[in-house]
Amino acid sequence: MIGQLGRNLAALALVFVLRLTNQVSLCPAATVIFCYVGATIIDVTEAGEERAMTPGKLRSLGETAMMERKYNDAVSLYRQAIDMEPENARNWYQLYNVHKRMRSLNDALTDLTKAVELEPKPAWRVLKGKLLMNLGQCDQAALEFSLANKDKQSADASSGVKEANECAGLLRSAMSSYQKEDWKATVTMLERALAFTLDTPDLLFLKAQSEYHTEDYYGTVSDTGKILKNYPKHIEAYQLRGEAYVRLNEMDAAVKHFREGLKLDPEHKGHKFVKTITKKDKKATEAFDKGDYETAINKVGQFSNSSQFALFTADLTFNARKWWEAMNHDITLLAFVRPALLKVVKAHIALKQYDQAIEEAQKHVNNEESVEGLHALGEAQLAAEMFDKAVQTHHRAMEIAPEDKKRFCQQKLEEAKVALKQSKEKNYYKILGVPRNTKLKEIKKSYRELALKWHPDKNSDNPEKAEKMFQDISEAYEVLSDKELRGKYDRGEEVFENQGGGPQHHHMDPNMFFQQHFHHGGGGRGGGPRMHFRHG
Repeated sequence: MIGQLGRNLAALALVFVLRLTNQVSLCPAATVIFCYVGATIIDVTEAGEERAMTPGKLRSLGETAMMERKYNDAVSLYRQAIDMEPENARNWYQLYNVHKRMRSLNDALTDLTKAVELEPKPAWRVLKGKLLMNLGQCDQAALEFSLANKDKQSADASSGVKEANECAGLLRSAMSSYQKEDWKATVTMLERALAFTLDTPDLLFLKAQSEYHTEDYYGTVSDTGKILKNYPKHIEAYQLRGEAYVRLNEMDAAVKHFREGLKLDPEHKGHKFVKTITKKDKKATEAFDKGDYETAINKVGQFSNSSQFALFTADLTFNARKWWEAMNHDITLLAFVRPALLKVVKAHIALKQYDQAIEEAQKHVNNEESVEGLHALGEAQLAAEMFDKAVQTHHRAMEIAPEDKKRFCQQKLEEAKVALKQSKEKNYYKILGVPRNTKLKEIKKSYRELALKWHPDKNSDNPEKAEKMFQDISEAYEVLSDKELRGKYDRGEEVFENQGGGPQHHHMDPNMFFQQHFHHGGGGRGGGPRMHFRHG
């Protein structure tokens, strides 16, 4: 009696300790105590005796684990039941339920297939058909639904056959279109077929690839994101998503995905590719920002050939530039190339290479008409004193502009019209030889050079022309070096009072203005009196 009591206490103490250490997953309170530690099952009777577990008891524990959402425990229990009774279809069916709850659909299909082999119930075949549909195996699903509906009495099986055949037909059409490289049709067919499925990363990847070929890069990003959510080691999805981000000119996101690919495959090339073009673009931008335009568009090689971008290579007679080096890495990267080309246009304008600026801007517009491209072309035309064409270009930008850009486009159009009007009068920008969007630093530099060149003391052989040029240069500098006066001039407003009533005379001799500028190192706007020059 005492010995039996001791064994009971020992068994209960073991269960208590296991519960405290969280090593026991299940231990129902009953006259018979079932416990398992990991995959080890303990059956402790009221008398403290251990005995072998039965498949029925394992299934009971598995059901309890399922209700408590302890799915891994349930899988372990049902597998032990299967080891004991491999020909019992019920064991396989229960394991299918767990794997389906865990969204391990391929494992669930294996389990249910075995259950149907052992006991081909129509209801189980319907479930298998639905599972095959979820996995995109629609031909096989149609077969299972047909077998389940031999007696023509199952509404679920009947509708399942219809849906499975529709899905299978869509997939066959999609594969045919994919082989023909009819990408738009492939996307359409796959999108409809995927509505019948649940876990089909291969089909989703084919859709993402097709979207990439149709230049729907946002679609590619979306679909590859869905793949990576469930399959975080899908290296092809990382690669394709990174390439889509490159096309969208989102280089940081591209690098991030290529790095993930590198972790899975050391031979992955995408990361190096993005680093190369972003490094070249950065160096060119830095040079441009410093005013080193020659370096920004330094000669580095000939433009690459590309059927998609052939118009960019047509009639290209000069060597590629610093930005071209980055663009030439893959000239089909329009999201990168187009903004870079606008930078090239600005650099040519800054270097007063107006013909080349117009040529590059025109290529941008010919590739795809946009507000930004038309504005760049209009600026180049203004700099080249092609005022009528500039007005036409800015007018076209106004026509195609979305509502949120209308006001800015109207402003650019008015500026072009003012420039056209001023071109027929006295053009201060032309006098100083600078473009209308030039910076104050360049205005000062040009004034110094021209004032020295046309100073009357250095032009004794033609004093009248020198006097006129010297006066115009000083007048132009006074206006363009003053932010307020320049603003009025650019808007086409009267710069000086009573400007329209006849010629005005400056209050200071241009020679005094010249001396003040050179001796005080400024723009003639310091402590001296304000000068007005004859306007007419």
